[in-house]
Amino acid sequence: MDKRAILAVPAAVALTTAVVAGCSGSGGGSHSGSKAPSGSSSTQRTGPAPTESNPPGDIPDNQVYVAYRPPAGGFTVKVPEGWSRSSTHGTITFSDKLNKVEISQSSAGSAPTVQSVKEGMVPALRKQATHFALGGVTTVHRTAGSAVRITYRTDSAPNQVTGKSVRDSVERYVFFHNGHQVTLTLTGPTGADNVDPWRIVSDSLRWQ
Repeated sequence: MDKRAILAVPAAVALTTAVVAGCSGSGGGSHSGSKAPSGSSSTQRTGPAPTESNPPGDIPDNQVYVAYRPPAGGFTVKVPEGWSRSSTHGTITFSDKLNKVEISQSSAGSAPTVQSVKEGMVPALRKQATHFALGGVTTVHRTAGSAVRITYRTDSAPNQVTGKSVRDSVERYVFFHNGHQVTLTLTGPTGADNVDPWRIVSDSLRWQ
């Protein structure tokens, strides 16, 4: 066989191998990191915050309660021991994780009624609360006397770290005694079993 033909065969094989490798390498490099991730466009939620399937807001059965008396006096009410305390515009708030107890007082010429609360307080809440949904307005009886109770749902303030809101269930009690009105607002995640703790707090009010 002609020696030039023998030498040509391996040279051709080497050239073919180099071409295939080059195509393979360039193809992989051209696609690396070039594809835009799916779902990159953001959407803004317009409806109420979702209800947690397993809300972590249950107050423990062994929670201890202590009496709180405002500086101006007039009444005492039990609040969960160990919760952090803050004050804003005359409202005292005790909070822990996703739950909170808010206490405010004011002067009033007469006792609230279901009708007066529907006409005054409910419209104000509708403006203030995010995705407000009224449950009901009723008269209930507690140790301190009759109170008007409002139940409703709203979105919590966004978490400072995650930016996430949760759906809250709220019980607001409006008490009246000798020209003094005390409002207890009890808030926790929708679905949390806080019936007993909220009953303890709302039933603990004592006029002084």
